[in-house]
Parts: sequence; C-alpha cells; structure tokens
Amino acid sequence: MAKRLIRHPAVQGMLARLVALYLRLVWATTRWTLVGEEHARPFAEGPMILAFWHERLPLAALGWRLLGRRVPQGGRRAQVLISRHRDGRLIAAAVRPFGIDVVHASSSRGGATGLRGLARILAGGGVAVITPDGPRGPARVAAPGVAQLAALTGVPVLPCAVASTRMRLAGSWDRMRFPLPFGRGFAVVGAPVAVARDGVEDALPRIAAALTAACEVVDRLAKVGEGEPPPNPRPSP
Repeated sequence: MAKRLIRHPAVQGMLARLVALYLRLVWATTRWTLVGEEHARPFAEGPMILAFWHERLPLAALGWRLLGRRVPQGGRRAQVLISRHRDGRLIAAAVRPFGIDVVHASSSRGGATGLRGLARILAGGGVAVITPDGPRGPARVAAPGVAQLAALTGVPVLPCAVASTRMRLAGSWDRMRFPLPFGRGFAVVGAPVAVARDGVEDALPRIAAALTAACEVVDRLAKVGEGEPPPNPRPSP
C-alpha cells in the first residue's frame, strides 16, 4: 500500500517540491567555494560535458548553480542523463529549479537513445551532464557512454565533484552523499579529458581516474573545512 502511494503522481510531485525546497535551504545556508573554474571557462560559450560519479547526484544541482554563478553560462540549462525509473523522474522534477533538465535513459534501456540526445544538445552548444557509473553501478566503474559521447562530439570531458563539511552517506550501493544545511561546500572541476574519435577504450580509464581524483580533492577540502565553525545562514550570492 505504501509503495503504491509513493508511486502516485501527486505524491511524487509533492516529494519533488520538498526535495527542491530542501536543496534551496542547503544552498542558502552553505558557504560555497569553486576550485578549477579555469578549466570550465573555455567552455562557457560552447558545448560542455560535465561528468561526476553517481554518489554525488544530490549535490550536483548545487554544484551546477555554483558553476553558473562563477562562470556565467548565458542562461544555458544543463541536460543530465538520468534513469527512466520513477526515482529518476522525481530527481528530474526536484532539480529543474536549479537550471537542470533531464534526458531520460539508462545504461540498460534506452542508453544509446539518451547519448544521441546529448550529442544533439552538444551540437547546439549546450551542456551535457552524465554519471558514468549510474544508475546501478558498480560504484566508480565507468560505462563507456561518457567516452563515446566525447569521441562522437569532439567535446572533452570535465571531471567534477561536490562535497560539503556537513553531509550524510546513504547505505546505497554507491554510498550516496546527502548535503546538510549550515556547512561549507566545495565544488571541483578537473582538467578536461579529450577523447580521440577512435580512442574510447584508451580514454575510459583516464576519465574514471580523473573523476575519482576530483572526489579525493573535494573530500580533502571538506575535511579541512570541518575544523572551522559553520557559517551563519545567508542568502545565496
């Protein structure tokens, strides 16, 4: 009965609004720092591929808003590849207020269609976002789609990660990170990883290593930041 209730569109809509409100609270009560914006600036007016591990999904909307404030995107909205599952639909509705739209697909059903959709977005100068180990894992093991997209479009991959001094780890397969209010937040953009047209197999481990390195950097920043008192709540910049 409870499962059927949660699946109801009205309940899903209410949950999405609650998640969006919560993310707004986290955004407004967190002091944010962006590291590596010089890597993103060359792509501010052209096609951009952002990639991060699935574990950072709840933080991704906040990271995109921060990037947009530090490296203006001219009103562009990010397009993220997310599962067709109802959880994916809920996430899509929750992150929409943060300048993110969704291309619904998954690695098992419709993945190729989703990649073609992202390729069209990039051809039009848009922003594509992908979690190479989603939606089911294994954690931090990249499926080939991200390298295929970069090879097909000629657009390098920007490895990203976001963390907060106040967050909780879920018991899910990827130990998903959920941010809490009143902390310090950090977003890292790594150096772009270029993929040759015939270099998918070679590039995939390099992309995975860059994503993991970004996580290690941002987690170190968050750990150091824990030693400071949390900032007072303030409106977003």
